[in-house]
Amino acid sequence: QVQLVESGGGLVQAGGSLRLSCAASGIIFTINAMGWYRQAPGKQRELVAIITNDGSTNYADSVKGRFTISRDNAKNNVYLQMNSLKPEDTAVYYCNVATFPRKPWGQGTQVTVSS
Repeated sequence: QVQLVESGGGLVQAGGSLRLSCAASGIIFTINAMGWYRQAPGKQRELVAIITNDGSTNYADSVKGRFTISRDNAKNNVYLQMNSLKPEDTAVYYCNVATFPRKPWGQGTQVTVSS
């Protein structure tokens, strides 16, 4: 059974930092490209960052230079380091595979950035 559990969100002031974690189970983690996604109120879920199984990364233009995705294959974990946070980064953040079909979504972790 696939399970994705996100953690690390919270309330932070603009300019601050947070580090999100995702623990994955029930998938062959090492062969999957993984992604972080976010969904703001009233908006569709969007892809924020991707990391391939060999560590290559790609980012949405809106977070490039501020966010860093990483992975620990030994722990089946994916991380998202978020720096220089902006109010528009406020959203629920999710992790999932970066390919189709997606796995069942976890509950996500709320990130709120105050101005």
